[in-house]
Amino acid sequence: MTKEIIAVGGICVKMLSIGYQIAIGLLPASRLLYSYPMPTIAFISPKGGVGKTTAALLLASQLARGARVCVIDADPNHPIAAWGKDAALPDNLSIIADVDEDNILDKIEETAAQTPFVIVDLEGTAAKIVLLAVSQADLVVIPMQGSQLDAEQASRAIRVLKQHEKMTGRAVPYGVLLSRTSPIIRTRTMGHIQDGLVDAGVPMFKTQLHEREAFRAIFSFRQTLEELDPKDVSNLDKAIANAEQFAVEVIEQLRARRKSAVASDAVAG
Repeated sequence: MTKEIIAVGGICVKMLSIGYQIAIGLLPASRLLYSYPMPTIAFISPKGGVGKTTAALLLASQLARGARVCVIDADPNHPIAAWGKDAALPDNLSIIADVDEDNILDKIEETAAQTPFVIVDLEGTAAKIVLLAVSQADLVVIPMQGSQLDAEQASRAIRVLKQHEKMTGRAVPYGVLLSRTSPIIRTRTMGHIQDGLVDAGVPMFKTQLHEREAFRAIFSFRQTLEELDPKDVSNLDKAIANAEQFAVEVIEQLRARRKSAVASDAVAG
């Protein structure tokens, strides 16, 4: 347990493990999320090197501390599948990599019917497989670093989601995740870009994934954050707290949308 303090559901609580929060009902996955089809969370970015796969794996491993999670590795390079081959996977975490545009919809449907959380790691935005996966997503995460180039590429991803909405009539919830940021300072460039996105009405995650040695080490050592040795990795506790905070915010967003869906169904009924 770390000493980080965050606000969950309007209540300030000590940051606990995801599993413990679910167990005590703070994050009632079994009561609220399971009443609807299991949530699918997609990670997309037109630009490489923004921490997309890292963010997807961090979320998956944190959620797996309290619920079953399946990662669909639809990135052509299959980085998460490669990590999983040599890693001692948590009991709750599974990885599927044999996916393409012909079977991605079936894979997501089959997995969502059996697993509380489905996370899809995708490459680019123009490929057909990306559009198909996004059509099934309950939440799309768009990671970006604090540069103008990254902001422009994130805008491309948002345009894809808006085009999908026009074609299907279904708005896909999404949020931009700032990654590889400094935990100490907020640069003027970062502040300018962040303020511009907020002013443009772009949904932003409050949590930022910081630049941490531990986030690189999970791939080097083929381990989850919790399995890493603090003797080998500096500030491991802070990295775990950061990953937990991101997972909590994702769950809170899913809960809020499910509550809204329940309310809408009640009105329609």
